[in-house]
Amino acid sequence: MKKDDQKNFVIFAVLAALILFGWPQIAHWFFPQQQPAPVRIEGGKTKPVANPGADPTADSPKALRDRQLVIAETPRVAIETPKLRGSINLKGARFDDLVLVQYAETVAKNSPPIRLLSPSGAKGNYFAEFGWQGAGVQAPGPDTIWQASGTKLTPTTPVTLSAQSATGQVFRIELSVDANYMFNVRQTVANLGTSPVSVTPYALVSRAEKSTDVDQWAAHVGPIAVAQGGANYVNYKDVDAGPQGFSTTGGWVGYTDHYWLTAVVPDQRMPVQLQQRQTPTKSYQADYQLASPLSVAPGKKITYSSHFFAGAKEVKLLEDYQDKLGIAKFDRAIDWGWFGIIEQPIFYYLDWLFRMVGNFGVAIILLTITIRGLLFPIAQRQFASMAKMRAVQPKMKALQERHKDDKTRQQQEIMKLYKEEKVNPLAGCLPILLQIPIMFALYKVLLLTIEMRHQPFVAWIRDLSAPDPLLVLNLFGLLNFTPPSFLAIGVVPILLGISMFFQFKLNPAPMDDMQKQIFSIMPWMLMFLMAPFAVGLQVYWITSNVLTMAQQWLLYQQHPALKEPVKKEAKAK
Repeated sequence: MKKDDQKNFVIFAVLAALILFGWPQIAHWFFPQQQPAPVRIEGGKTKPVANPGADPTADSPKALRDRQLVIAETPRVAIETPKLRGSINLKGARFDDLVLVQYAETVAKNSPPIRLLSPSGAKGNYFAEFGWQGAGVQAPGPDTIWQASGTKLTPTTPVTLSAQSATGQVFRIELSVDANYMFNVRQTVANLGTSPVSVTPYALVSRAEKSTDVDQWAAHVGPIAVAQGGANYVNYKDVDAGPQGFSTTGGWVGYTDHYWLTAVVPDQRMPVQLQQRQTPTKSYQADYQLASPLSVAPGKKITYSSHFFAGAKEVKLLEDYQDKLGIAKFDRAIDWGWFGIIEQPIFYYLDWLFRMVGNFGVAIILLTITIRGLLFPIAQRQFASMAKMRAVQPKMKALQERHKDDKTRQQQEIMKLYKEEKVNPLAGCLPILLQIPIMFALYKVLLLTIEMRHQPFVAWIRDLSAPDPLLVLNLFGLLNFTPPSFLAIGVVPILLGISMFFQFKLNPAPMDDMQKQIFSIMPWMLMFLMAPFAVGLQVYWITSNVLTMAQQWLLYQQHPALKEPVKKEAKAK
């Protein structure tokens, strides 16, 4: 190896080591795991594990006991829908007890459902409240005990809560719920007094603790406010520094996790003030109130309609609410980001494939076949360009040797050679450049969308949105230790590395020894770098590599020059 090549190889080796050992920290911020693997392998067997990141108020035995005691202390109206179970606290008219019956914390058969809301006084309290502020009127407060017209709120049995103030006003909250996660709230004030009063309806979501999900640039977790037609993804640290206010007509405010959302939605036709703030008790509060109070004359009443969403961020459901209820930018609860124009079509196609075949892993494979089929014409041009580049390499080497002392002249002659031979050195990069946004878009689809959560593939792969739990270094769980993150290599990442190795072997061998060294190491570096990512993304890449190898075999038949040994150009005298 030449001295320059030795120097370059040392530099490459150092950079490779830095990437390998620094990647876990980089990936934690830029490409964090959506969730840890929901299973571990012990003694060669798959066992579900607790997933505290699955749920904002994850239960523990003590928390569950405390919660049940708190719930039992106050009168309540039960909530029962196909997707929700819980109750409304009649003390303060609060939504503070809610579980999502169709989503479990883990993949275990008897795993408890996701708990979204918990009452004040219990661990991780998280609740929504609707009320009034007013001048010259004694509005109901947190200690008011409301009277209910029924004992159970269902999609077919609405419930009305009522309370009367000492100043002669009757307050009512008419509640109804659909078969999914949306509550309709109609707040009415009837003035039975002798003087006009001014009232301002408000709603809030109070959250004692931050989400256990990681907030990062690829997917927002935390406070959110949609105002003036745009989504404001607010950081908790900004709220800690001071209230974040937004004036708007049309919008909503709440809290988003990776998979779950709570949001209070004001009347979309009236101006309101949205706010994200921290309370004196250090809880976080998202709220809205009307920009101007409403006047109620004696003997008259007014009604204000709003909505409350508490549930899973199912893509099509959010869009349906946006369209049918006219809720501004409700689909922005999912932070698609800049690549949304690619991510959303991928999601819809992948979801359609899943409904056709019933297995998300198979759906990802079919998605990969589709993408590779669409890119095949570009791959043909890539191989044609590679054939031309390979043919001119001896001439290029001769030019480099001839003008090794004049780099400017060398570059001019090489560009002239490219022009004469009609070669574009960048043409071979186009498929790779197209693959990058597709790979990132699929990564975000697996990261963001709940439709992929806890979806099995085959054998030990119980969740395609989580990393491979079958780790090689602990002998698939037979050894009682957990490898460090940069060595936590599962079976699927190894298959990825092997597929990359054979794909590189099929490529035309570069003439430069340094490039050969780099290409020999690259597959195994990629194996380490991809190990923390979702298995679904790795399945996509492995399938893509296999299809690429099949394409290479076919295109070699069309471009046999790629397989011919490179002839060395005679040196100019």
